[in-house]
Order: sequence, then C-alpha cells, then structure tokens
Amino acid sequence: MLTAVALAGLGWLGLLLLLRATLPTAGPRWLLFFLWTLAATGTSLPFVWVLHRRFASERPAPPGVLLRHGLWAGLYASTCLWLQVNRSLSISLALVLFVGLAAFEWFLGLLERSTWRPEL
Repeated sequence: MLTAVALAGLGWLGLLLLLRATLPTAGPRWLLFFLWTLAATGTSLPFVWVLHRRFASERPAPPGVLLRHGLWAGLYASTCLWLQVNRSLSISLALVLFVGLAAFEWFLGLLERSTWRPEL
C-alpha cells in the first residue's frame, strides 16, 4: 500500500501543479501523460489488491503481479487520455482496448502458470 500511496500522491499532486502552472506545449503534454499514468496506477492498486483478495485462488498473488495489474490500468487510462486529446476515443474503441489488454494479461498469466517451479 505504500507504493500505491506514493504513486497516487506523486501523480495527483504533479497533475495539480502541472495544470495550474504550465501552458499546454509539447513538454508539459508529455509530462501530463506520465503523471496521469502514475496517478491511475497508484489509484487502481488498492482496488486490484481487494479484487485479488476477494477472488483469490489457493495462493495469494505476489506483489509483482499486483503491480503489473495496476500498471495495466494506468496504461489503459493513459491510452484513453491520448485518444481523447485528438477526439478519436469512442466507447467501442475503449472496449476493444480493454479486451486486448485483458487478453494480453490472460496470456501472461497462462505463461506464468505453465512454468514449472519446484515445491520448497
């Protein structure tokens, strides 16, 4: 949870300062996407943790998996923001992006489960 608080705090505070103190030129625009990713990742981490606790399998998910799922949420939020800037985001495109990222994560989970690890 410390990581979530640090990421969300840095992201939201940075966004507040960025929107109040800069003009929308190229540099601050890239900083906007970076800070938005940090804020969305940090904000989604507690929800990811709760979902993993609620729908847990026989063993809990390691912290790396939780962080990866939070980063997927941040990437999705940043991609939607990127598409919204030039007004090409639609609900169908957002759903296609979500399904694509969910399928990619499912394949990563399948790959992790298929690797053999000896029992200690």
